[in-house]
Amino acid sequence: MKEKILICPVCEKSDFSLLFDVKDYFLTSEEFSIQKCNNCGFKFVNPRPDKSEIGRYYQSDQYISHNAAEAKFINRVYKLARRFSILKKYKIVYKYAGPGKILDIGCGTGEFLNYCKSRGFEVTGIEPNKKARVFAQQENKTPVFCELAELSADKGSCNCITMWHVLEHIHDLNETLEMVKYLISRNGILIVAVPNCNSWDAGKYGNFWAAYDVPRHLYHFTESTMKKLLTNHGFEILTMLPQKLDAFYVSMLSEKYRSGKNNYFISIINGFRSNMHAWKPGRGYSSQIFVCSMKKT
Repeated sequence: MKEKILICPVCEKSDFSLLFDVKDYFLTSEEFSIQKCNNCGFKFVNPRPDKSEIGRYYQSDQYISHNAAEAKFINRVYKLARRFSILKKYKIVYKYAGPGKILDIGCGTGEFLNYCKSRGFEVTGIEPNKKARVFAQQENKTPVFCELAELSADKGSCNCITMWHVLEHIHDLNETLEMVKYLISRNGILIVAVPNCNSWDAGKYGNFWAAYDVPRHLYHFTESTMKKLLTNHGFEILTMLPQKLDAFYVSMLSEKYRSGKNNYFISIINGFRSNMHAWKPGRGYSSQIFVCSMKKT
């Protein structure tokens, strides 16, 4: 079933405009509409598959974040970048939160948590995809639950909660952030990474931009809308960090969606161009990391 958003999840207004329709190039070839809130500028898929239906849009062995098997060239590029990014993620967590108890929401097959565990962290994961969750539990020996509601944890028990490219997938956006607020310690750190639909590559590729990834990506964030959303739940942004490799990977997929074939040279050029334009006002990187803390009262 399709469900329609009637109130903006960020500002609670109900005045929307249609931006454009985007095709699900990855799996079904279905088209979905992306709308924009005329009050705060937040962009989202509307209408969208409900929670009972969304699972079928992930049912592919090629869905990389849930697949630990080797695949074709572009998947191998992704996995090489993922190995590099695990170390980078760990360094960010260690720098801003220090060692302690970490909860990774949307942990996939658990490689990041496994690395953190090897460095002395107490780790827990949330992963709704059964195949990925079982892999994390059996192969990486990581405690992983299907959803936050299953987690038996005390208020303020986590000194770090991470959501690496997960928030854009979650139906219950505000409810999830309220649970995060409950679980994070007073001096804890929330780290959220999301695609940035104001980036140069998003503008370049338009409705071919791979990071729209409809309908799996339900929401499309910018620095402004992320700040509004996080403020609504009592968080403040300490710093923003780039994910520079994402511009190249997203450009590779976007170029294929637009032209129907791989063009790695143009993709690399556009990845560099996106990163070069990221410093301009209103732009930012293709994907950005928001390091947040609870607002002090």
